[in-house]
Amino acid sequence: MTTTLTPAEPPTAARLADEVKAAGRDAGFELVGVAPAVTPPGYPSFLDWLDRGYAGEMGYLERRRDARAHPRHVLKSVRSVVMVAMNYKHADVDHGRPTPRVPGKVARYARGGVDYHDLLRDRLKLVADRLHELAPGCKSRVVVDTAPLLERDFARLAGLGWFGKNTLLINKKAGSFLLLGGLLTDAVIAADEPHGTDHCGTCTACLDACPTDAFEGPHVLDARKCISYWNIEVSRLPGDTADPSPELAAKFGDHFFGCDVCQDVCPWNRRSPFTTEPAFKPRADLDPIDCEAVLAMTEAEFADRFRGTPLDRPGFDGLKKSAALVNENRSAVASK
Repeated sequence: MTTTLTPAEPPTAARLADEVKAAGRDAGFELVGVAPAVTPPGYPSFLDWLDRGYAGEMGYLERRRDARAHPRHVLKSVRSVVMVAMNYKHADVDHGRPTPRVPGKVARYARGGVDYHDLLRDRLKLVADRLHELAPGCKSRVVVDTAPLLERDFARLAGLGWFGKNTLLINKKAGSFLLLGGLLTDAVIAADEPHGTDHCGTCTACLDACPTDAFEGPHVLDARKCISYWNIEVSRLPGDTADPSPELAAKFGDHFFGCDVCQDVCPWNRRSPFTTEPAFKPRADLDPIDCEAVLAMTEAEFADRFRGTPLDRPGFDGLKKSAALVNENRSAVASK
């Protein structure tokens, strides 16, 4: 008698969700969820934000505004969006070295000197590999910042958290020191319930603590007043538009690259766990950075030290500007 072998049943949408989430956790992501491929609910607010000029010189946002209307502009056949979050909150480290004479603060996500885009992309590819094992022939695309996707909206739709008054995604257990990434696919994966509640309450700690009053109100950031906008995004641009006004620059204090103030004061980050990811362990030369050494640096030294790290984005001239500004602010405080 001949036995006919039937092909294995394709996995259900529910099983795909379970398997993808397990693969995400195995890859090192603290949070994994699934959202349907829809127009993000926050898209009208994003357009209004652009129209008010709050994006400043970040013209790439304006140029691709229409593409953010739906994830099909990233993957034409998309049906599901897997969203992940990786915690980068690291514990303080005693590097055993003296504090520089002119120390500059580096944002937490950059102190390890690792480009998180590459890190998250590699980990998401592991999730994609598992998806393709389960659903052969499916199409997928990994997204980490560089594609026109409103990641924060899809993270909320995937149940990962809510939008804090500081505009960042917050999770009750994981806090807000989170890096987001996405995996778009034409496979049908069971979606999670969107995060439907806001747990900021009457708290305004982030709004009150911002050194430059960059928040026009809860959930609305004017990037043109944000320290991170100036010393990461704009300082690399040529011309006068790359320089903040003297009055604004004086409020930057010792922030050399980025700013974490609105997260540092958030009550949800007081008890959030520290990361166990070695890539985020602070480098001694970035925690804090020596601004005098940066000012004395040659372009070749810059390339050797910072090429391929987050601090490469502002470029040689941008880092010099930031170091000079920190030095000026420190001198102004000392002379008072």
